[in-house]
Amino acid sequence: MRHMKQPQHPPATLVQAAVLLAGSLVAIPAAAAVDPFDGAWHFNLTPYVWLPNINADLNYDLRPRAAALFRSGATQLSTEIGPNDYLSNLQFALMLSGEARKGLWSVYTDIIYLDLGNQDSRIRTVRGLRGESLTNVAHQAETSLDGTVWTLGGGYTLAHGAWGHVDLLAGFRYLGLDTEFKWQLAGSYGLLDRTGKVSKNREDWVGLVGAKGEILFGDTRWFMPYYLDVGTGSSSWTWQALVGVGYRFEWGDATLALRSLSYDFDEDDSNLRFTGPALGVTFRW
Repeated sequence: MRHMKQPQHPPATLVQAAVLLAGSLVAIPAAAAVDPFDGAWHFNLTPYVWLPNINADLNYDLRPRAAALFRSGATQLSTEIGPNDYLSNLQFALMLSGEARKGLWSVYTDIIYLDLGNQDSRIRTVRGLRGESLTNVAHQAETSLDGTVWTLGGGYTLAHGAWGHVDLLAGFRYLGLDTEFKWQLAGSYGLLDRTGKVSKNREDWVGLVGAKGEILFGDTRWFMPYYLDVGTGSSSWTWQALVGVGYRFEWGDATLALRSLSYDFDEDDSNLRFTGPALGVTFRW
């Protein structure tokens, strides 16, 4: 029986980043408030910390030598990455978004980079050539993940006023994903325990449409940001949603939101999900 892991704390880099974001709320000097729809150029930049649960079903086609481990001819493994301890394996993260606006027109971008080290994973199925599930095969596995998600879009403000504003978006999203899967298998067919690894690289471009904006709470400084997009490519589709609460300072905004990003790939039935809270500070000029 495998021993249980002791609880681990988030990496110091993430804790420090959160402290810096919170500290910036009082460390930045005030600036005059401006109307973003006055026809002049306006810019904002938002560094943020996003702490999602990461769930993935990643299918790997085994090399012939690996498939030969099974007398029935197993050719594919399906794994699931659990969300419980990924923070302890996070090696590096970069999360940044920004916008340039002139009147009703805007350009929006967002970039996410995550580098996860080896993480315990669960093999959901081991299948043979005829698609049968090999239920008598004992196994354990680790998965590492290195991924970049870049979104770029143009926007047009459909409506704005004292209640807030809503923008229509159109653009694209790029996904670059490198994964490595290591396994150890013990079969019930008279074979010895075997180990191995296989890697998978994926690049995906999708076109997307969506909407984003904010709802203002009367004459207060509080507001609700929101974002939604859907997109599709030649072999995948994706969606992203965000809703939160923010407080407006003279120099910018502080927001806390719940964000979810999802990918589904048609070619091998793989999928990827990121869902969790995000804390950001927006600087405007």
